[in-house]
Amino acid sequence: MFGTQRNRAATYASVQVETGVGAADPHKLVTMLFDGAILTLSKARAEMQAGHIEAKGNSLSKAIEIINAGLKASLDQSAGGDLAGRLAALYDYMCERLLYANLHDNTTAIDEVSGLLTGLREAWLSISPNKAEAATTV
Repeated sequence: MFGTQRNRAATYASVQVETGVGAADPHKLVTMLFDGAILTLSKARAEMQAGHIEAKGNSLSKAIEIINAGLKASLDQSAGGDLAGRLAALYDYMCERLLYANLHDNTTAIDEVSGLLTGLREAWLSISPNKAEAATTV
């Protein structure tokens, strides 16, 4: 009747994300995309190690979607110039590495992309208009 503990936790997490998105400024939204991709890659790595093939594939697909439809799509090519172009190419590379990771059960590729995203997230937070608030989220 009330669902499992896991379902309740998933519902709470969904509401928390939806509430955060509705109240977030553009800088915070990009931070949330980085956080979501990094968290999803951590989950994919654990699923890969546990041999959960379908769940691993779903998590890697979700991470690729966050990178492509979220981070890459949010780039402003006209204002960003060369930097935006280089970031777009880096995001394409990350997606290729995640496809490789999925096909070859390669945790090294997942770790590589996670490290790249973490570095970009830290750089993004360093230019936050509200550094105190940005430093508290992960």
